[in-house]
Amino acid sequence: MAKAGNYYYDQLNKEQQKAYYAIKEGLLNLQDSFAVPMLSQKELSDIYFMIRMDQPAIFYSVTFSYKYYPDSSMVEMVPQYLFTKDKIKEHRQGMESRVKKLARQAANLDEKGKELFIHDFIVENVKYDKLKKAYSHEIIGALGNGVAVCEGIAKAVKILCDELNIWCIIALSEANPDKGIKYRHAWNVIKINGQYYHLDVTFDNTLSKDDTVRYDYVNLSDKQIFRDHEPVIWKVPVCNDNDHFYYKEKKISWTTLEEVQNRTRQAVKKGKILLFHWRGGYLTKEVLAQLMEIFDKEAAAKEKTAYVSVNWPQAVLRVRFAEGIGEEQLEMEEANEGEKN
Repeated sequence: MAKAGNYYYDQLNKEQQKAYYAIKEGLLNLQDSFAVPMLSQKELSDIYFMIRMDQPAIFYSVTFSYKYYPDSSMVEMVPQYLFTKDKIKEHRQGMESRVKKLARQAANLDEKGKELFIHDFIVENVKYDKLKKAYSHEIIGALGNGVAVCEGIAKAVKILCDELNIWCIIALSEANPDKGIKYRHAWNVIKINGQYYHLDVTFDNTLSKDDTVRYDYVNLSDKQIFRDHEPVIWKVPVCNDNDHFYYKEKKISWTTLEEVQNRTRQAVKKGKILLFHWRGGYLTKEVLAQLMEIFDKEAAAKEKTAYVSVNWPQAVLRVRFAEGIGEEQLEMEEANEGEKN
């Protein structure tokens, strides 16, 4: 399958593509400066960002300045590098080796297996960096230092997908201060078995705790992802398949209260965490109250207390049962809280 290496390049006009190519070559060759077609500052900034979404291996320059010359159709772009050139070469070699070594572990899996390998590796090995260091926006943060923000995580997913020959791009949405979302957010669109899906490993990363890996954002359709994501800034493929959402495919997406009650009883008896997706209509306050009643009743029958966490937009519930009778606890989960506050 073809990689999605030039996805954003293909969305540009001819003049913008010339700038993209010149910037990309200049950064790959670690040039101190290089000439690019004279475009607006916004166009150049957007193209600089697009290159680094298409090519996550360019992790060592996140900003630039430029010089205009009178009567010239070109500007001189001066990239700012995060490290010395010797250090960049050393880091590049280290990252290339790291990516190949990780990818080898998943080489014999099918596409879905590779996707889940990448997802689980990042959830289990990368911490969300609330301090937002410069390198946390890049693969060197996620794959080198084990810390990243959403952009660094999405780039790590893409470079591993590229290495494993899975079609994958980075999607980007704008901030929305009115909703308390202060920053842009990045995630991935991935092609599995010929279908496009949204994959947000950052959101799953921030939800996963107590050794429970979450899959609330694996293989979502447009309808599902945009329940709690802002619209994308730049066009991405339409994702309209609802049938391969992780929980639905694993048969932990339930539609009746009776099924929830049976599964709850089993979880209480075995002392296991109950994690499931509710698909029996909208998760309203009334439905949640009915579910809470089931958790409380089944827990009390075994002299336990239910601790319930709810990812409301995606209708995913996690229930932990602790010894001793007390008042059940309800927590509304905030996926990706580091991006919002």
